[in-house]
Amino acid sequence: LIMSLAIWKWTCLVSHLLLSTTVSPLGRQQPPHPKWPFITFMGEQAEGNFNHLVVDERTGHIYLGAVNRIYKLSSDLKVLVTHETGPDDDNPKCYPPRIVQTCNEPLTPTNNINKMLLIDYKENRLIACGSLYQGICKLLRLDDLFKLGEPFHKKEHYLSGVNESGSVFGVIVSYSNTDDKLFIATAVDGKPEYFPTISSRKLTKNSEADGMFAYVFHDEFVASMIKIPSDTFTIIPDFDIYYIYGFSSGNFVYFLTLQPEMISPPGSTTKEQVYTSKLVRLCKEDTAFNSYVEVPIGCEKNGVEYRLLQAAYLSKAGAILARSLDVGPEDDILFTVFSKGQKRKMKSLDESALCIFVLKNINDRIKDRLQSCYRGEGTLDLAWLKVKDIPCSSALLTIDDNFCGLDMNAPLGVSSMVRGLPIFTEDGDRMTSVIAYVYKNHSLAFVGTKSGKLKK
Repeated sequence: LIMSLAIWKWTCLVSHLLLSTTVSPLGRQQPPHPKWPFITFMGEQAEGNFNHLVVDERTGHIYLGAVNRIYKLSSDLKVLVTHETGPDDDNPKCYPPRIVQTCNEPLTPTNNINKMLLIDYKENRLIACGSLYQGICKLLRLDDLFKLGEPFHKKEHYLSGVNESGSVFGVIVSYSNTDDKLFIATAVDGKPEYFPTISSRKLTKNSEADGMFAYVFHDEFVASMIKIPSDTFTIIPDFDIYYIYGFSSGNFVYFLTLQPEMISPPGSTTKEQVYTSKLVRLCKEDTAFNSYVEVPIGCEKNGVEYRLLQAAYLSKAGAILARSLDVGPEDDILFTVFSKGQKRKMKSLDESALCIFVLKNINDRIKDRLQSCYRGEGTLDLAWLKVKDIPCSSALLTIDDNFCGLDMNAPLGVSSMVRGLPIFTEDGDRMTSVIAYVYKNHSLAFVGTKSGKLKK
């Protein structure tokens, strides 16, 4: 099983690295290049790139989210099914979209960029979310990509107005005896009144159910969401949270983010905007989001700071790496890629580092921070959400490993950065993607670079 999964992950990464910008007639197989002995698939349209790729762990089938298309491929990259998702008449200023009510804005043929692609194993369906109509999703049957549902009647059905393919990240939390949950994290592009930046939604068994994508909990005062306050934009006009990666582990859901903040450089009386990478943690069962904690993460080697997160992947330590890290072989390890500095989000420097974090160490840091805050020490340290510093409130409470927050001292930020362990650096060809797995007790990482090279 480990070898099979590894092969499928290898197919994913190699396909993404070599083929993400190539277009040609549908399914045309190209002869292998002498230096690239890989099977290739090239899309049928010239209007855009491939956006997302997921692999069915049970069958090896590959689902590829593209502009205006969803492809189902065999494990050797032959086309099995194609589902068309666009283009269609739309205008990003229409809210709700014109499919719900008449829009006075001019409508033009608009491409549908795939923004999220997830396999819902429990219900044997694919969740494919696009950029049309403020970000609605289709639920497609895995076998033949038949449309099972396309909820669009309620405001909860519009997940994000951002048109970039890397703007949304989702994590499914599965249960044996009840409906699953979908944690959605998204950039909001200056529209916090429309879109929460992070929320938990219902994944109903019936793909056409009225409650599909509804908030897990929502009343007049509390909901399963975090919204960016409008006041934040008066301090940082272009503020947004960019979600790079997400996963679940134990009782928690995690997202790795990149977000702007204002800092005062040493010796300066004025503030400047930089970008900080942060890990966000939430309890799976927290319907009020009182467990929201974020902690800055970064990496340093030979005095060089690597702070701009590019990619991440969750893996296990494996016996050999575990011994050197003083953890168990089944402990969760985060493999992360950072580029140098903090100032250039949109045009990162080529200097980059591959770093690892032990997830347990991050959780221990969060636990210590929670305990100190409940002793009444310091402030909530989450300026973007609270705008002003709010003191921690004291309570006689012992924080255990699975503490999920109260309606006090939340949401909470950790001020001190957790530093990863740098294991590889690249100065000329920026690393942009990473996967990792354990093979015969060894931890292996595959890294993709800006120029399309693969490093093992």
